[in-house]
Amino acid sequence: MFLVLKKLPIAVACAILVLTASWAGAGDFPAPKGDVLLTASGMITLRNGDGTLKLDQAHLAAMPQHSFTTSTTWTDGVPTFQGVLLKDYIAALGATGTTIKLTALNDYQISMPMADVKDDGPLLAYLMDGKPMSLRDKGPIWLVYPYDANADYRTEVAYARSIWQLDRIEFGE
Repeated sequence: MFLVLKKLPIAVACAILVLTASWAGAGDFPAPKGDVLLTASGMITLRNGDGTLKLDQAHLAAMPQHSFTTSTTWTDGVPTFQGVLLKDYIAALGATGTTIKLTALNDYQISMPMADVKDDGPLLAYLMDGKPMSLRDKGPIWLVYPYDANADYRTEVAYARSIWQLDRIEFGE
C-alpha cells in the first residue's frame, strides 16, 4: 500500500491513510455511523458491506476538501460549494475502470468516461454556502463543476452530468 501512496498527491495519500486507519482488514472498511450519503460499487478496492462502500458525511469530510464559488443555472446568486473532488474520491477508493455511472435518488442516471475527470472538477459537493444540502436544495450530494472558472464546463455535456441528489456511483469497464 505504501508504494502506491508514494505515487499519489500528498493530500490524497493522507486521506487514504485516514480512511484506512481503522480498517479491519480482509477488504472490510468501517461502516458509516451517520446517514449514508453515497454508495460506491463496481471496480473499487475498499468495501464495507455487500460488495459496496457506503460513506457518510464523516467519511467524506476525512478526504481532501475543496471549495469553489460559481453560479449555476439551477440556483439564485453565486453559491460556494464544498466537498471532495471526484478525482480524489476515485483515488481514495482505489477505483479503476473506464466508465463511471452516477445515479440519483430518483434513479436518474448519467455515465461518463473516467478520462473526463479533471484536476479542477467535478466536485462531489455536500455543502452549499457552508450548510448540508437538503433534498430540496439538490442534496445530499450534487456533482458540480466550476462553471464560472472554466468555459469547458459551460457546455451541455457538463450541465447534463451535473447530477443532483446523487447517492450511487458505480465504476466499471
